[in-house]
Amino acid sequence: MRTEVRNRTAKLLITLILLAAGILMILPFLWMLSTSFKRPLEVFHYPIQWIPPSFQFENYKKVWLGSDPFWLYYWNSIKVTVTSVAGTVLISSAAAYGFSRISFRGRDAVFFLYLATLMIPDQVTLIPRFIVFNYMGIYNTHWALILPGLFMVFGTFLLRQFYITLPKDFSEAAFMEGAGHVRIWLQIIMPLAKPALVSLIILSFTQHWNDYLNPLVFLSDKKLYTVPVGLTNFIDDMGTEYSLMMAASVSSILPVIILFLFGQKWFIQGVASSGVKG
Repeated sequence: MRTEVRNRTAKLLITLILLAAGILMILPFLWMLSTSFKRPLEVFHYPIQWIPPSFQFENYKKVWLGSDPFWLYYWNSIKVTVTSVAGTVLISSAAAYGFSRISFRGRDAVFFLYLATLMIPDQVTLIPRFIVFNYMGIYNTHWALILPGLFMVFGTFLLRQFYITLPKDFSEAAFMEGAGHVRIWLQIIMPLAKPALVSLIILSFTQHWNDYLNPLVFLSDKKLYTVPVGLTNFIDDMGTEYSLMMAASVSSILPVIILFLFGQKWFIQGVASSGVKG
């Protein structure tokens, strides 16, 4: 009886601690959201007015349709991110199938070398990529962001770990019926790997949507800026218009939050299942 009471007390204490930590983490976002609807004079009012006296939806109108329209940065980010995510899912899934379901000489060695590239920081390859992209004629185009974004080493690793956990009975039965690797991959493995695929989509989307360094280096035309670079440019132009800055910041992180909220169940399941086998 005492042990049960202690366990319940410990769980309650841990829950309260985690709840307090969660509230502390979400407070900056709540302040940013509240500030985005305030007038400039209300931003630094003390004590903090978490609910604005009157909601200034005009702030978002100025951000999206003003002299420096945010919708253009949004469109550029959507184009780059969606294309990169689609390519990442397709290529990583195909590579993961090859490394997990097709036996060939040196497979594990090749996979090890492939994973070893994770140790190379992106900053090391900036100058070589700049030279190559300039030679190819794709510098200052979105292709300079899309083409490298199609390959995600961690995505291949994540899906390969998940594919290993899937029973081989389905693919072996398909082989007996005359199906090839492509058909097995598309019609059997891919439908069974929904949790891992959703996890990869969320991770890839977040990475490409929040990418700041690559657009900063490979894009010089303001009309091609993505949201992170465009947000910095917008903040520089606004000066002390903090309510407009917060409205732009809320707009920039909203897609990531929405995507995670809709896919969190699959995300947790996919990440948990991908670490069962090595």
